[in-house]
Amino acid sequence: MSRTHDYRGMFDSAGTRAARRKQVPEVPAEPGLVVEDPASGFCGAVVAITGSEVTLEDRLGGRRVFPLRPAAFLYEGAPATLVRPQAMPAGRTLSASGSVHVAGLKARTARAARIWVEGLHDAELVERVWGHDLRVEGVVVEPLHGVDDLAAAVRDFAPGPHRRLGILVDHLVDGSKETRQARDAYRATREAQQHVLVTGHPYVDVWQAVKPSVLGIEAWPTIPRGTDWKTGICDALGWGEPADGARRVLGAARSYRDLEAPMIGAVERLIDFVTAAVEPDERAESARAQ
Repeated sequence: MSRTHDYRGMFDSAGTRAARRKQVPEVPAEPGLVVEDPASGFCGAVVAITGSEVTLEDRLGGRRVFPLRPAAFLYEGAPATLVRPQAMPAGRTLSASGSVHVAGLKARTARAARIWVEGLHDAELVERVWGHDLRVEGVVVEPLHGVDDLAAAVRDFAPGPHRRLGILVDHLVDGSKETRQARDAYRATREAQQHVLVTGHPYVDVWQAVKPSVLGIEAWPTIPRGTDWKTGICDALGWGEPADGARRVLGAARSYRDLEAPMIGAVERLIDFVTAAVEPDERAESARAQ
């Protein structure tokens, strides 16, 4: 089964940093949280939790129930203990991403950090589901219109401790063109690799990150190589032109529940990364560089 990964370690050519001993964190098992059971390799999003068990759903809709044990799961690649989330105070509602909706929100001034996505459809989908969270955090999402010159774009951005860059890439699987471009992007910023995160999902196009059931189809058709994927999908499903297909797909995705788990995990990871506080050793490295 395909899963999203944090590719920083794979692409880091500057050597590994000293490991730190950390306590295993407790993570509230909110709906949509993506975790992995390391014993079985099953990766999925939380769909239900009781006092002793949690139910996960993978990208194919398969569900499995696991006991809640200390350090029993991997969250963002590290051991974690899942715990029941605290009851939501009366009167609170959830946003499309599953976060607590902030009533009367005044958008925070935009950070210098950015999240880049491949195209307009990617940006629209991220805005539709995570727009509220992005305004709370002051994060701007920008479409790249492809990643063919990603390394040069990253160099021009000049990432740093207070200017982090997260990049969401389609079809980020072993051997793909996109994975090679992501590797080149890391090599282009050796001095600032800890301030760049490239992650993504295994789907050929962001449309595939929307669950087929949401669109009333059993599965996404397989499109032959050499055929424009969106055009092939619209022809196979009788959706008309790609613009018609885009309206259908993006209009159907109303919340995180409509998306596949790898897409949810990738976007949540990027938001956490670009909004994370600078660690003490990073501040020291920045000061030495100046």
